[in-house]
Amino acid sequence: MFKFITNRPLWLNILIGIALAVGIFSAFLLSLNWITSHGKSATVPSVTGKSYEEAKQILKKAGFDFEIQDSVYVDTVKSMSVIRQFPDADEVVKSNRIVYLLISRSVPPLIEMPNLVGYSLRNAIMVLKNMDLKLGDTTFKPDFAKNAILEQLYNGASITPGTQIRKGSTISLVLGDGVGNKEFSIPIITGMLYGDAKRILEENGIVIGAIVTRPDVTDTAAAWIYKQNPERFDEDKRIQKIRSGQTIDVWLQVDKPVKDSTGNEVEPDLDLDL
Repeated sequence: MFKFITNRPLWLNILIGIALAVGIFSAFLLSLNWITSHGKSATVPSVTGKSYEEAKQILKKAGFDFEIQDSVYVDTVKSMSVIRQFPDADEVVKSNRIVYLLISRSVPPLIEMPNLVGYSLRNAIMVLKNMDLKLGDTTFKPDFAKNAILEQLYNGASITPGTQIRKGSTISLVLGDGVGNKEFSIPIITGMLYGDAKRILEENGIVIGAIVTRPDVTDTAAAWIYKQNPERFDEDKRIQKIRSGQTIDVWLQVDKPVKDSTGNEVEPDLDLDL
């Protein structure tokens, strides 16, 4: 089988082997131009801002392959639009180069609602912006802390911190308007259930301040108020005034009081005369 090799002189076989190696190597070098598309280039078309479907057609027509590199949510960009491309538009690259696309998501991701209660309006706006949430309506209610966030609302209802919501959601805020100009006679709430007194006072812009309970009180809403500060009358028996946004401190006990802490008969009076 190998007589055609063995019958030739060794030096001739060596020369033939060298010639074959040179021929194979030359053929490989010449084929590189075809394999790597050397000398064939194309300009990358601009697809940023286009819809994904439109971008596909443009890239295919220009002879480019494409892949979605990532997707992010941007509320100012239409869903399934191209936000960024690589290589950039108008770059001259080899033909058949893959163009990587960054696409806007159609559904915003879920995030946790932050706790804005107690923040100033300015700080709350910064937090909302950093978390890609929108500021909705701002309303005011009487409270001594002016422009402090009292409640955070989503779709008209209170939302607790940590609740999962979509990026881009709108959050409305309830702020304190500071101590108001509306002045009332201090009501007598001694002898009332705390829950009832709190509700009525808040409807008139008066805030419950400190709450002091006796050891046996387990449910403040069902406890009875036996002392308040300030009281309706001063030392000279003159009616004292209070403004919306100011506070009344209360002392609570389990049983309904017959007399207040000063020994006077308990007679609740919620007549908020101006």
